[in-house]
Amino acid sequence: MAGAARTLHVTPPAITVQIQQLEQAVGLPLLERIGDKTTATSAGQIMLKTAQRIELLLAECRQEVEQLKGAAGGHVSAGVVSTAKYFAPKALAAFRQRHPGVEVRLAVGNRQETIRALRDLELDLAVMGRPPENLALESATLGAHPHIIVAVANHPLAGKKISITDLTNETFFIREPGSGTRILMERLFEEARFDPIVGMEIGSNETIKQAVIAGLGIAFISAHTVAVEIADGRLVMLDVAGLPMMRQWYVVRLKEKAVMPAAQVMWTFLASEGHRFLPQPIADWKSPLKSDGL
Repeated sequence: MAGAARTLHVTPPAITVQIQQLEQAVGLPLLERIGDKTTATSAGQIMLKTAQRIELLLAECRQEVEQLKGAAGGHVSAGVVSTAKYFAPKALAAFRQRHPGVEVRLAVGNRQETIRALRDLELDLAVMGRPPENLALESATLGAHPHIIVAVANHPLAGKKISITDLTNETFFIREPGSGTRILMERLFEEARFDPIVGMEIGSNETIKQAVIAGLGIAFISAHTVAVEIADGRLVMLDVAGLPMMRQWYVVRLKEKAVMPAAQVMWTFLASEGHRFLPQPIADWKSPLKSDGL
C-alpha cells in the first residue's frame, strides 16, 4: 500500500478506502495477505488485466487524437455525385498521395442521395452541382461543367446547326428523376417548350453512352462524361442553339457538422486545386456558353 501511495501521491489510507469501495462494487475481495505479502485474488487479477487493457486503449486514443490535430491521420468521408466520378477519384488519389496517413471513404450517388447523406451528417464534404437551397451549406467553386446533346458519330444531324425543335422526332435516353442532369434537362426543355420522345430512363451515364453509341437514340448529358468518346469519334456533340448549357462544380459541406483537421485539409485541397482534375474541354465547344447555375 505504501508503495502504491507514493506512486499515486496519496496517503496509504486513501488507497485502502479506494480498494474497499472497488471491492464493494465488484462484490468480491481483490487483495489478500499471505504473510508479509499482499497479492491479488483471482478477481483482483481480472481487474488488473482489464485496467491494463484500458490504459493501452487510452494510450492509443491519445495517439490517434494527436494525429488528428496534425491532420497526419484520421479519416474523411467524401461524397461524389455519379457524374463527378469521371474526375473526382483522380483528385482524391492526388490528395492521398500528399496525405498518405488520411483514410478516405468515398460514397457515389445521385444528387438526391448525396444531399440526404450530407443532411444526415454521413459526409464530411461532397462534390456536386449547385448546392441545395434547403440546407445550410458552405461551398467553393471547382470549375465549369458544360452539358451538351450527343449522338452517334454518323447521325444525320451531325455537323448541322440546329434548334431543339429539330430534335422532335429523336428518341432521348435520359437520367433518372433526382439526378442533376435530369433537372437541368427538364429546365432546358421547359424553357424551349419542347416535349421529347423518351426511350428510357437510365440511372447510369455509362449505359446511356452505350445506347447512344449503338445508334438507339440521343442524350442530354454532362460533357465531362463523354469527352473520351467524342475525342475518339464514337460520339458527336450536336450543334444545338443555346448549348452547351453551363453548370458549375462545387465542393460543399454542412455548416453544422464539426470539421476535423483531415477534412479541413481535403476541403482546402479541393477548393484550391480541384479544377486541375476536370476533363479538358472539347476543342469545338462553342463559346460563350449558356450559364444555368444548377
